[in-house]
Parts: sequence; C-alpha cells; structure tokens
Amino acid sequence: MSQVTKRALEASLKNLLLKKPLNKITINDIAEDCGINRMTFYYHFQDIYDLVEWACLEDAKKAIENQKTHDTWQQGLISLLYAVKENKPFIVNVYNCVDKAQVEKYLKPLADDLLLGVVEEESVNISVREDDKKFIAKIYSYCFVGIMLDWIKDDMKEKPEDLVERLALVLDGDIGSALKRFNLSKPQK
Repeated sequence: MSQVTKRALEASLKNLLLKKPLNKITINDIAEDCGINRMTFYYHFQDIYDLVEWACLEDAKKAIENQKTHDTWQQGLISLLYAVKENKPFIVNVYNCVDKAQVEKYLKPLADDLLLGVVEEESVNISVREDDKKFIAKIYSYCFVGIMLDWIKDDMKEKPEDLVERLALVLDGDIGSALKRFNLSKPQK
C-alpha cells in the first residue's frame, strides 16, 4: 500500500506542477489534490523535496533497468532522456526552482549506477581495484550528468538518440582503455 500512496503523491505533485511552480506548492496542496491528510504525506516523505527526489529516482530507475552493460548503456541513456522528456513540466519546474547542485544530486546516483555496470562488465578480465572502477564510472557519470543538465537547460531540443550517438563517439573504447591503465597486473613504470 505504501508504494500506491507514494505514486499517488507523485501524481498529485506532477499535476500541480502543470499549474504552478514548485516553490509555490505546499504539502497541503499535494495532500488536498491527492485526497489524503498532511500526516499521511509525512508518513512517506520528509518534505516536498524528498518527494521530488523519490519521483526522479523511481522514474529513472525504470528507464535504465536492465540496460547497464557495454552493449546497452546507450539505450539506457536514451531511455533516461526520454523519461526526462516525458516528464518535461516536472523536470523543468524542478530544474528552475531547485538549486542545480540538488538536481545533480538526483541525477548522479543514476548515472553512477548505469556506468558502474558498464565498468564492471568491461573489467571482467582486468585486475582493477574496486575504488578505481568506481572512480572511472564517476568520471563518465559527471560527463553524462553535465550533458543532461545542459540538455534540460536548452529545453530538450536535441533528439536523445542524436545526443547519445555523439556521446558514444567520444567515449568509444575509452572505458576499456581507462581500465587497462588502472590494471594491477601490468608492470608499473
């Protein structure tokens, strides 16, 4: 039942965001739109920003589910960009009303997770420390998040496929090359 209520609160928030900016929406507004009392909201979320973060993470997790391999990361990113575009009023409103560092905080774990799956797959036959794998994933994650934030700022005009295709051209083979440079079994210079 908890997930049903959370989804209903998310739907109410997204509905209200079509009418007014995030910083003008109150918990009372959400509770009233959802047909619940304020305490029910607080049972599930600390505040509106907690609901926003949960909604962003849930939508993105669905978009990249089972697409965390070298062969599927591009489709995972395309799916994530389309999920963002499908929720454009919500995303743009959050982007315009929330500190950019907070928006990055919502996106970063998703990109980290997507890329760590790729790094793990690429490192199967290479001896690389876990910290180094996470570091490599983090570098590419910053790249993805920065590009996504610019894409949102530019009103999501570029087609997700075109954006990811250009990104793939830049990254082609670079994760494997980075892993080889961190290889523990190669002789150190």
